[in-house]
Amino acid sequence: MKKYFTLILLALLPIVANAQDPVEIDGIWYNLIVKARQAEVTSKPSGSYSGEVVIPASFTYDGKEFSVTSIGNYAFRNCSGLTSVTIPNSVTSIGGSAFYGCSGLTSVTIGNSVTSIGNNAFYNCSSLTSVTIGNSVTSIGNNAFYNCSSLTSVTIPNSVTSIGEGAFSGCSGLTSVTIPNSVTSIGNYAFRYCSGLTSITIPNSVTSIGGGAFLNCSGLTSVTIPNSVTSIGYEAFHGCSGLTSVTIPNSVTSIGESAFSNCRGLTSVTIPNSVTSIGNSAFNSCSGLTSITIPNSVTSIGNNAFYGCSGLTSVTIGSGMKSIGSRAFAECPELTDVYCYAEQVPGTSSNAFANSYIEYATLHVPAASIELYKAKEPWSLFGTKKATDGSTPEPPTPVICATPTISYAGGKLTFTSTTEGAECVATITDADIKTHYGNEVSLSATYVISVYATKAGCDNSEIATATLCWIDRQPVTNGIIAEDAVNEVKALPVLIQSQAGFITVSGLDAGTEVSAYNTSGMLLDTIISGQDTTTLRTKLPAGSTAIVKIGERAVKVMVK
Repeated sequence: MKKYFTLILLALLPIVANAQDPVEIDGIWYNLIVKARQAEVTSKPSGSYSGEVVIPASFTYDGKEFSVTSIGNYAFRNCSGLTSVTIPNSVTSIGGSAFYGCSGLTSVTIGNSVTSIGNNAFYNCSSLTSVTIGNSVTSIGNNAFYNCSSLTSVTIPNSVTSIGEGAFSGCSGLTSVTIPNSVTSIGNYAFRYCSGLTSITIPNSVTSIGGGAFLNCSGLTSVTIPNSVTSIGYEAFHGCSGLTSVTIPNSVTSIGESAFSNCRGLTSVTIPNSVTSIGNSAFNSCSGLTSITIPNSVTSIGNNAFYGCSGLTSVTIGSGMKSIGSRAFAECPELTDVYCYAEQVPGTSSNAFANSYIEYATLHVPAASIELYKAKEPWSLFGTKKATDGSTPEPPTPVICATPTISYAGGKLTFTSTTEGAECVATITDADIKTHYGNEVSLSATYVISVYATKAGCDNSEIATATLCWIDRQPVTNGIIAEDAVNEVKALPVLIQSQAGFITVSGLDAGTEVSAYNTSGMLLDTIISGQDTTTLRTKLPAGSTAIVKIGERAVKVMVK
């Protein structure tokens, strides 16, 4: 027993010997990782931080230089007197709840080396009006900016691939959000209670919209759902009372529980043939809906799916219907016509049409099945039954706007869709917007462009993307005297686009070498440009990142 106890003590000794208490340098406390010469900002042992805090990139302690690489969990938690903080480029991570409850914090600049913003990082920073997210950040944690009610706009950089659960929930002052093409998932409740948001474009990289993602965004009047989305989560748009119309793309297979419930301003919904099920309460209390067509592909309608759609007068149910849930069309008092094209009577809850006065409505069913419907409640309770020819009217094939082309000339971007009367809606972000340290700044902006075409009565087009950048070139000096040479333009605008695994580069001088690499540095293709457009073959799958190198300039491009 004594020998065992001695071994345990020996095992603990090295840990105790290497322990390092927090140290204070110029008013900021740090945990030191001595061997790595790294430091993590930590909370004060007593009291809290206040005023303006500028975190240095490095400092010297005990004769050794330490690099500040992280802000620890809870480092500034509940520091209500903190007004601003500058995070240097040396910091790569912001820990969970790092600025939780900093109600006086008004501005934050996140350095370009930060790759992750932790869960609850800026939770309840109710005075925060602006935040710059560096283009190295790949993930925004759960509740990262929860209840930052003074935040008015956010640009999410192209490096971000996921927006965490509740990330911007309760940001009621948020009026605009740019979601880049790099994002593949929008977490549950990501933008819940963002009542100031009026429109949102979801990029075609997103495959799922999380539960409650835009719950109670009451100011939202339009939303663009791309063809990449396969599922719309529960309560995704619940309570978006300003939303007037929704076109669900034909990639979606399921509409989740309460997905559009309480969207009282909704007057038009297009459900595509790809959908197989409509969840419980999916369109509950959509009082503005007057008619709905459910395609042949749908086999089940959940409980309360259209409950309380008080303006609904006509319902068309496709031939594939097998089950209709409890109170699915209850409390629809204006209902006058129901068309059901299923030859086998769907399993239907007896109260599916409760308080919808179907005794005064007309049921239209296939002639071969009319007696079956007459024999089963609640169908038998319709006041009038009429036979149809049995052919199901399919929803009209949606007209889709032509995807725009993007070109650049004479200092102007031009977007062109071949759909007559279509309007192009573009989002342009500057990936190089950042805070600079030092005495020199290289102005080499890279603009990421996404654009889609829209027109009343048509589905929105696919989103076209391009990257616009400037590369250095030698000025033409023949015939120019020395004192005028400084005015010669040295920057060449170049437009980079991708389609079907190929990358096209336009705007180059003839004879310029252009190469494409994968993110591991492997050469994929190289070519000497001719006139107009140069094309590189990547063989990379859609969604991959390629590096295009033009001279000394390297640009990241998402392969489509």
